[in-house]
Amino acid sequence: MFDTVYDGVYPIMESKYQDKLQIIFRQQIQPWHPSSTLVHEAGAAVLLTNSDKFWDFSKALFAQQTEFFDVSVVHEERNKTYERLAKISGSVGLDEKKIYSLLEVPDKPDKDGGKNIGNGVTNDVKLMVKANRLTGVHVTPTVLFNGVVEGGISSSFSKDDWEQWLEKNII
Repeated sequence: MFDTVYDGVYPIMESKYQDKLQIIFRQQIQPWHPSSTLVHEAGAAVLLTNSDKFWDFSKALFAQQTEFFDVSVVHEERNKTYERLAKISGSVGLDEKKIYSLLEVPDKPDKDGGKNIGNGVTNDVKLMVKANRLTGVHVTPTVLFNGVVEGGISSSFSKDDWEQWLEKNII
């Protein structure tokens, strides 16, 4: 669905519905895939660093998504996965070191002895999860229209399906 929206729907929206429609891409962590949290943390780091690059980063990440699937990372240390994610951010013009600095998890307790301290985007991820829980989003993709889950739109929607749906629903 991302590729269809990015390559097909977004250009339609820009040309026909620019003043009537806004697309908001909200991340949805799938906790049954442990590395899902890591890739979404990388998205949060991109948003914090340069939100204008979020869609480009997401496009690059989707192109390499299988490299972050369960079997691809099962033997990799967490910070090594973050390094690879930061490298993708560098491929779209972001400061790879800055992204990594937001993702890296320290290997020593904090000054108060805390050992479960997260990283530079932990609080952002908490807000993402909370927002998705409040709107009832549990799986991907889930499309909301005017804040309400639109169950008629699925991942199999083509550019033409989207165009027809938009013509019926955007006034």
